[in-house]
Amino acid sequence: GTKKKAVCPGLGLFYTILSAFLFSVASLFLKKIEDVHSVEVSAFRCVFQMAFVLPGLIYYKTGFLGPKGKRIFLFFRGFLGSTAMVLLYYAYQVMPLADATVITFTSPVFTSLLAWIFLKEKYSLWDLLFTLFAITGVILIARPPFLFGSHVTGIEGSYTNHLKGTIAAITSTLSAASTIVILRKVGKSVHYFLSIWYYAVIGLIGCVIALFVLNEWRLPHCGRDRVFLILIGLLGLGGQVFLTKALQIEKAGPVSIMKTMDVVFAFILQVLFLNHLPTWWTVGGALCVVASSSGTAIRKWRHSVKKAKQREI
Repeated sequence: GTKKKAVCPGLGLFYTILSAFLFSVASLFLKKIEDVHSVEVSAFRCVFQMAFVLPGLIYYKTGFLGPKGKRIFLFFRGFLGSTAMVLLYYAYQVMPLADATVITFTSPVFTSLLAWIFLKEKYSLWDLLFTLFAITGVILIARPPFLFGSHVTGIEGSYTNHLKGTIAAITSTLSAASTIVILRKVGKSVHYFLSIWYYAVIGLIGCVIALFVLNEWRLPHCGRDRVFLILIGLLGLGGQVFLTKALQIEKAGPVSIMKTMDVVFAFILQVLFLNHLPTWWTVGGALCVVASSSGTAIRKWRHSVKKAKQREI
């Protein structure tokens, strides 16, 4: 028989960097959109997700509802995942790109905490230390007036919007961490495409309802904004595809560490295209969060390698 072609060394990490770049550019385009609400942008993203996943569901014959015992988990995965997306897009629109991106990188830390609470997974002193580092990073970015005084510099617009964006980004991160815990609970009994399908369908329904309640539904006035909407959908989809491919051929630990390139790209794009220099508070917060998420990823990676060696013995 023919030998299976060896995977190119480092290809998974290259896919991760490419995914981070695509996500960062999509975030930049979101900042450039002027007359479209974040909920409407999320609705367009869900439409692209559905168009991509539907052929896969038909090909793999997974059905559209999933196993009966798993539907409630899939519903909450879709609801929390789409909520995380809407809140993140809102945070991108009202606060600096780098600040919002950095806050999202606290997700692995909160995932460990929620997995300890709900799945009874081990939570060590190291995990607690990483959690404190992440919280410190978020505080440096949010810079609440009771700690930093009433005159906060280096933010976009008013401090009220900055605070709203920070709260939205933190809530988005908690929602995203909750979806990961749910996916761990479901395990491999549900196909990956079905999970994305629930995310897209429930997100689209929720966004349409929210748009009618807020009375914010409207087509962009400018042709440029319409192009940005399409590009956000395509780039977000491309980023997700490359991240999935990376996880298929590379261990989760190195991928999680390399994904911190999101932060690097966010800083570069913010300086080059938004003319907004990050403050030293943001840089310090970013270092705290990246150290926290990288430390969490390295610990989990070493733990999985250790377990794999024990199985071999």
